[in-house]
Amino acid sequence: MKLIAGTDRKDREPQNVVELPLVNAVPSAPDWLPNSHAVKEWERLAPILHANGLLTEAGLSALGQLCALHGKVVQLYAAGESPNASMIGQLRGLLNDFGLTPVAQGKVKQVEAERPGNKFAGNGKRA
Repeated sequence: MKLIAGTDRKDREPQNVVELPLVNAVPSAPDWLPNSHAVKEWERLAPILHANGLLTEAGLSALGQLCALHGKVVQLYAAGESPNASMIGQLRGLLNDFGLTPVAQGKVKQVEAERPGNKFAGNGKRA
């Protein structure tokens, strides 16, 4: 949009952006996950994130932390207890980091290769 509006400038581009390698295949759950709820969450989320180009080598640890925390929260609820606010806040933050909440979905961009051709060919066409 900035290019079309004529406001695209080199000095506004992010500096020192690091390209992280995507995971080639959906990895299996790590052995250190604390319970079956955490493993099930990994098996649910990893294919979704991989299919959308959001799972990188660097993000595997964060995904593991998200799943471990999810497993602990579910375990507490199943025992009739409530997780503390800190746990819920951390879980919410990790979910947002992966774009797994409605608000965060618009902020997370998948990594994809550049496609040759006219980027603006579909502009102005009605669905």
